[in-house]
Amino acid sequence: MPMRLREQMPELAGLTEWVNGEVSKEDLKGKPALVHFWAVSCHMCKESLPTINEWRDTLAKQYNMQIIGIHMPRYEKDTDLEAVHEAIKQYGLQHPIGIDNEHAVTDAFQNEYVPAYYLFDAEGQMRFYGAGEKAIGLVEQRIHKILGPKENG
Repeated sequence: MPMRLREQMPELAGLTEWVNGEVSKEDLKGKPALVHFWAVSCHMCKESLPTINEWRDTLAKQYNMQIIGIHMPRYEKDTDLEAVHEAIKQYGLQHPIGIDNEHAVTDAFQNEYVPAYYLFDAEGQMRFYGAGEKAIGLVEQRIHKILGPKENG
């Protein structure tokens, strides 16, 4: 059964390796987070990576939000660490990226799709989930709505 809204973020444990620094659920206490699942074989995922970098440079700073990438292999060839490292370098990804060749985090999130986006608030509760090509258009809007200033009234 997929994760539900307001569920707590699963642990980020059991990954094959981390690139650009390791992050734990404990590190994220009091800080919103966007967890982005992607794969090197996914064309749509690669098209979204420049937007992820833009969010890292703008929204992450604006909302003190941590962006975390999880590379979720869809095929055997996606488990090639060298190919994943090359994609990280090619697309200038500087945020922490967990390579999940054993699907430990993928399974903990009950994630089946790439690209997929999970937005967690500062209390670690899932506030938005979106997947597929239309999801990227919704993520930024939801970040502003969920993490933005609360309206008085």
